[in-house]
Amino acid sequence: MSSLASSPPPRLIGDELWTLFEPLIPPQRLAVHGRTGRPRVCDRDVLEGIAFVLSTGIGWTKLPAELGYGSGWTCWRRMREWADAGVFDRVHQAVLDRLGEQGELDWSRASLDSVSVRAKRGVS
Repeated sequence: MSSLASSPPPRLIGDELWTLFEPLIPPQRLAVHGRTGRPRVCDRDVLEGIAFVLSTGIGWTKLPAELGYGSGWTCWRRMREWADAGVFDRVHQAVLDRLGEQGELDWSRASLDSVSVRAKRGVS
């Protein structure tokens, strides 16, 4: 038996971040016409799988099943659903809000990219 199967992998998403993330996930769609298919992988495990793929750079299809995050396709589909629903944008704002409340943001070190901000006409 491999060591991956004997103990769960360490969490990549801490409890504090999960607490911010979980309420922003859209409600699960109900099965159509009584079809249920495979049991749904829990959202936290899928988020762990997304974090694993994005942090390691492996391909979605290479996500090891023994990690317990669901398939790479499951993680990719859920990531796409959440991105389309604006979940990641709202999580980003929630993290910034929390850090601001705790006095952990130093805006003096922030920068603004002129490519993403429209310049007003006639101003140089």
